[in-house]
Amino acid sequence: MKPEETASRVDLARALSKLGYCSRSQAAELVRAGRVSLNGKVRHDPETPVLLEQDRIAVDGQTVEARQKIYLMMNKPRGAVTTASDEKGRDTVYQVLNEAGPPSGTLAPKSLPWVAPVGRLDKASEGLLLLTNDSVWGARVTAPETHLQKTYHVQIAKVADELLVESLVRGVETRDGEMLRAKRAHMLRAGQKNCWLEIVLDEGKNRQIRRMFEAANVEVLRLVRVAIGPLQLGDLAKSTFRPLTREEKRMIDRAMEAREA
Repeated sequence: MKPEETASRVDLARALSKLGYCSRSQAAELVRAGRVSLNGKVRHDPETPVLLEQDRIAVDGQTVEARQKIYLMMNKPRGAVTTASDEKGRDTVYQVLNEAGPPSGTLAPKSLPWVAPVGRLDKASEGLLLLTNDSVWGARVTAPETHLQKTYHVQIAKVADELLVESLVRGVETRDGEMLRAKRAHMLRAGQKNCWLEIVLDEGKNRQIRRMFEAANVEVLRLVRVAIGPLQLGDLAKSTFRPLTREEKRMIDRAMEAREA
C-alpha cells in the first residue's frame, strides 16, 4: 500500500482546524485571503485536498504544526454568547476566557491556543460549557448518535404538577410540529410560585428545553447546565474556567464509547 493511501485526506480548511490552529470557518477565510500555502504554493480554495500527515501547511509564511490538545470546562455566565464575535456587540465566551481568567495555578489566557466551544448554550443559559482545539473530539461529544447525556437545572415560573413533568418525558409537540422529549425529568424543589426541575437530555436539538416549555406555555426563568455525561460542573465559579483533568477526560471518553457501542 502506498503511503498516501494510508494518510488522512481532508480539505485545507479542515486540516487547519484538525491541527488546532483555528476554526474551519476562520481557516476558510484565511485561505480565500491568500494567506495559506500548501507545500510552498499559495492556495485560494478552502476545499483543496490535503494529506494531513505528509503535506506542509503555512499561514503567513509560518509552518503550522499540530497544537497540543486542550480541553477546558467553563462555567458560562448568563448573557454571553458562544461565538468568536457577535455582530450585535454582545459579550462572548472568549471575553470570559480573556478577562475573567482561570483559577490560580492553571493555564493563563495568553498561553491558550485557539479553542472552540463544544456545542452551544444560548445567551440566556448558563453553566457547564466545554471548549477545545480538538475538533474531532468536540464533534463526537455533540454528535446525535453519541447520545451523551446532558443534565440541566431549570427554574420555571410555576409549580410543576406531575402531569407536566411526565409530559416532558412522554414528548411535547412544539409549535412547528416537532416532537421533543427529555430522557428523564423530576422536581428538585418548589416555592409558592416557581420551582426547579432537573432535566436530562440525550439528544442535542436546538433550544430543546426552552422550546418544550414554550409549547406548554410555561416561562423559563433560569436554565443551568450542570453536567455533560459524567462530568459535573461542581463548584467551578461562574465566569471562570479550568482544564479538564486526565481522569475527567477519560470519563467522558468512556461514556461516549459506552453509548456508541
